[in-house]
Amino acid sequence: MTLPLAGRRILVAEDEYLLAQALADALQDAGASVAGPVGGVNDALRSLAGPPLPDAAILDMNLGGESVYPVADRLLEQGIPFVFTSGYDRDMAPSRYAHAPHCTKPILADEVIAAVAGLLAQG
Repeated sequence: MTLPLAGRRILVAEDEYLLAQALADALQDAGASVAGPVGGVNDALRSLAGPPLPDAAILDMNLGGESVYPVADRLLEQGIPFVFTSGYDRDMAPSRYAHAPHCTKPILADEVIAAVAGLLAQG
């Protein structure tokens, strides 16, 4: 059986502990190594400062009351694809993120993994 994220490093930026842990577990089951989970914007930015960089990221749009957009911008600069998760409507995100998949909370881990795998298959 081929694992959809085998050998891939995925950053998880999620401030809800149980959800972050469930995502991390599901990603590992799909063959990925997990960077994080991190629960804040500054921690997420630090994880993007140097090797190893993630192959992709899962970003909660609101981390501890802060917008995750600085992290998304850094990922764009580095050419790293990402998926947003949020209880907010997709239209709440600025248009520069229109290409990013959006998984609405409550999320299903399989849905997020499929979105990440799809992004990685594209590029």
